[in-house]
Amino acid sequence: MTERTTADTGQDEVDAHAKEELARLRGSIDNIDAAIVHMLAERFKCTQEVGRLKAEFRLPPADPAREREQIERLRLLAENARLDPAFAEKFLNFIIAEVIRHHERIAGV
Repeated sequence: MTERTTADTGQDEVDAHAKEELARLRGSIDNIDAAIVHMLAERFKCTQEVGRLKAEFRLPPADPAREREQIERLRLLAENARLDPAFAEKFLNFIIAEVIRHHERIAGV
C-alpha cells in the first residue's frame, strides 16, 4: 500500500472542485437546451399557423424577401450577442428549410 502525499490530497481537492464545476456548468447547459427546445416548439406552432394561412390564400410556401430580412436581422443580433453571425445564419437557414417543408406539406405541394 502506498502512502498518499499532501500533493495527492491537493489534487483530489482540485479534481473534486473541477467535477463540481463541470456538473454545475453542464446543468446550466441542460437547462438552456431544454429552453431552446421549448422555444423552437413555440416558434413552429406559429409557423404552422403561417403555413395554414398561406395555404388558405394560395401563397407560396417560401418567402425569399422575408427570409433575407430575417437572416440579416439574426446576423445583427448575433453580432451584438458576440455569437458568430455565420453560425447564426446557418442555424436560421436550417429552421427556414424545415418551416418551408411544413408549409409545402400543409399546402399539399
